Amino acid sequence: MSDTLLHTPLEAAHIELGAKMVPFGGWYMPVQYTSILDEHAAVRNNCGVFDISHMGQVVIEGEQAEFWLNKMLANNVAVLPAGGGQYSFLLNENGGVIDDLIIYRESATKFFAVINASRIKEDMAQLSTHLPTDVVLTNESDLWAGLAVQGPQASAVFAHIFPNVTLPPRNGILRFMEQGQELVVCRTGYTGEDGFEFFSPAEHGGTWMHTFIKHGAKPCGLGARDSLRLEMGYPLNGNDLSEELTPLEAGLGFFVDLNKGDFIGRDVLARQKTDGITRKLVGLQYNEKGAPPRAHYTVETPSGEVIGELSSGVHSPSLQTGIGMAYVPIAYSKLGTDLCIDVRGRKFSAKVVKKPFYKTANKGA
Repeated sequence: MSDTLLHTPLEAAHIELGAKMVPFGGWYMPVQYTSILDEHAAVRNNCGVFDISHMGQVVIEGEQAEFWLNKMLANNVAVLPAGGGQYSFLLNENGGVIDDLIIYRESATKFFAVINASRIKEDMAQLSTHLPTDVVLTNESDLWAGLAVQGPQASAVFAHIFPNVTLPPRNGILRFMEQGQELVVCRTGYTGEDGFEFFSPAEHGGTWMHTFIKHGAKPCGLGARDSLRLEMGYPLNGNDLSEELTPLEAGLGFFVDLNKGDFIGRDVLARQKTDGITRKLVGLQYNEKGAPPRAHYTVETPSGEVIGELSSGVHSPSLQTGIGMAYVPIAYSKLGTDLCIDVRGRKFSAKVVKKPFYKTANKGA
């Protein structure tokens, strides 16, 4: 194990629980405890808990915080009520995605952002470069341990542990005190199931993880997290999103408000909206059983013309077939288009399908 790897405050708990640990995005993380299939099924049918302590947490405060955030982010922060959150993008001048994140409004002048682990440095650089003197930006990433508790029984698990606390509604945030600790719970996740993200002081993270497990949550690793998010068509930053690709090309224009006023990257997105995009992120699903598709496998037409490569790919435990996402020329993005995926020289027929690949029973809260 390299000394350069970063370590989450839950590492001792992972090792105690028998996790298989691997390097991931510069961090030493659990890829699985029992098996990916077992952990995937636990989240779809019951409840699982993931370590998300590597994610970043940033607080933005000030009378002009809302105005400034609307200049920095693609979605419209002004529509958020106190206690509400939204998915958004931090863009560069070319409209490319520096990061996709969730921004929560805690009050009229205070916001809490959860950002991707591999983008903390880049996010802070971009935000700090444009920071006005009347807005305070605080990187609290080292202060928190994070857990994602996901699945149909996640709410029941929370109720057992915190009988006097009501979970916030979908995409909401609640900050509360328990056992002398300030805790934050956000009603969101990366699996398509009901659930929440839970942040505690870093030194207490392992205790809280054991508490959630004791009350019915199964420990889950990165493998299941990837198969779960991909079944929902959720993008992974660095794979499906990058600084060279825009939210419109990723099919995520719903989270961009071109009518709210100027923001970084808006001009490029407005031109794309008017002129149309030349490439699009599509969902691909095997027409047959085959070897698991992986990122960077080439995507071809049935005649063998290479038109792109997978940005993500996995064998779907729920659908029992290969699924993936790829940026393809717009002419090949229509639903039902037949394509092929080259898996180490073997060609597997696939079709452009609508996302999500898998429809959960979760209707939100």
